[in-house]
Amino acid sequence: MTSGAEGPQILEHSFTCPYCWQTITMLVDLSVEEQTYVEDCEVCCRPLVIRVRAERGELLDFEANCE
Repeated sequence: MTSGAEGPQILEHSFTCPYCWQTITMLVDLSVEEQTYVEDCEVCCRPLVIRVRAERGELLDFEANCE
């Protein structure tokens, strides 16, 4: 089992939903360098395409777009 920088590095990231314009938060795993997935907005429940880029545990880019 490993620990430290090799394990999950979770960040709570705030952004504005492109559908309902509400500010929401999402947990982002910064130990994965590039991710693309679909997750529903916690306010309006519409699908968001989430794209994340991270390097060395730092968030480089975050996009939340309409599906």
